[in-house]
Amino acid sequence: MTKGIHPDPAAVVIFGAGGDLTWRMLVPALFDLYMDGWMPEQFSLLGIDKKEMSDDEFITRAYDGVSRFSRTGKPEDDRWQAFASSIAYVSADFNDPEAYHALRERLDALDGDQPRSTIFYQATPPSLVESIVTNLGKAGLARERERSRIVLEKPFGHDLASANELNDMLTEHFDERQIFRIDHFLGKETVQNILAFRFANALFEPVWDRRYIDHVQITVAEEVGVEHRGAYYEHAGALRDMLQNHLLQVLCLTAMEAPVSFDADEIRNRKVDVLRAIRPIPRDDVRRFAVRGQYGAGWMEGEHVPGYREEPGVDEHSSAETFAAMKLFVDNWRWQDVPFYLRTGKRMREKVSEITVHFKPVPHRSFPVTAEGDWQTNYIAIHIQPDDGISLRFQAKRPGPQLRLSPVDMRFTYREGFQTTTPDAYETLLLDVMLGDATLFMRADQVAAAWKVVMPVLESWEDTIPADFSNYPAGTWGPEAAEALIAQDGRSWIHPTTRV
Repeated sequence: MTKGIHPDPAAVVIFGAGGDLTWRMLVPALFDLYMDGWMPEQFSLLGIDKKEMSDDEFITRAYDGVSRFSRTGKPEDDRWQAFASSIAYVSADFNDPEAYHALRERLDALDGDQPRSTIFYQATPPSLVESIVTNLGKAGLARERERSRIVLEKPFGHDLASANELNDMLTEHFDERQIFRIDHFLGKETVQNILAFRFANALFEPVWDRRYIDHVQITVAEEVGVEHRGAYYEHAGALRDMLQNHLLQVLCLTAMEAPVSFDADEIRNRKVDVLRAIRPIPRDDVRRFAVRGQYGAGWMEGEHVPGYREEPGVDEHSSAETFAAMKLFVDNWRWQDVPFYLRTGKRMREKVSEITVHFKPVPHRSFPVTAEGDWQTNYIAIHIQPDDGISLRFQAKRPGPQLRLSPVDMRFTYREGFQTTTPDAYETLLLDVMLGDATLFMRADQVAAAWKVVMPVLESWEDTIPADFSNYPAGTWGPEAAEALIAQDGRSWIHPTTRV
């Protein structure tokens, strides 16, 4: 998380610059940083891809992406020209060692009087990462330990073994402090606000433990299907794609102990503590702790949509899960025996990402039965998307001569509270990379610890072909098994449509 300073001169080298990620996310985010005055005064953006493009063609494509996806909207001509003057493009074969020596010469020519940071961003398929990293190392582009940084998108491996192999390969050429494993979910304002909410407010931290909290729910639901990612999803599935990284990282922020400082490694140490404290799921008892689902055909906003097995690139007998839910326990002093329920899925009723922290009921209800009505226990909901904010559910007396209680919400939203737009997650993370701040990025031991949590489930699911797929229609909240997972403990999922 940025420290309120501006970065040194920087060159951002994007491998895979002709792809969708660069067009939709990376260049628009860099332009928004420029518009807000956060970019270095001396800045260069060099796109590299195998596609044949001139500088002007790449700049035209970048302008189209900024016009469509930038938070600040279509750029004014003078501002765009000033930004675009720092953009260039190189067509190269990622497997050609000579291309990296030419890249080094080009970057050396950019050096001025001030130190320059160089960021190598991997916007490429995972299969190309090893070749790029190895060639960067052999060309001497990783030697500047304080100034050269490499950014990798998820997935960080396909399982624990491949994640360890990937980390071993990376550290052959880069020090751990040079490696930034980016998870855009952690760049969202409300995800970062979890730490501020917990540790900057004396009201909440004293009750943030097993004495007062009954359970925690973390939901990341998507309305969209797999769209053009069918071939990828066949090999990934919801557990790998979302739960192993996004949801577990949110769990860490929710459950971690107070850091001594906001030093990057101090915060990441506290996250690793949580992952290592998660109770292992017995391989022969996975069904009690994890469920999976796959969406079938259904209706979304009045439109009939196909099931997963009917999507492009998907096997008609596919057993890939598009929904995953887990029950986890954090075995430490603060959270002993408090269940954390995690779920994520595609083609669900609404797009919503949130954490709900459910408090235990009051020890004694002194009110008459006639007053209680639709009594609900207190909970705090941290809304990550679509409406960034926090709400507190509590009981209040309804107006009138009779004593009647009803649940009400006390709400804070970023839109109303600060009357400003929040930066895109990639803006925050790219600025942090330029500043060398690794607070929001995953360390190698975090990646390994997160894989260890889900490996028993992955191995069990891979050994057993589901007999009931597809098992939830599009436009619902997932399979019945997910309801049973939490209902067996006498609890139920909180759905956005059930709120008052």
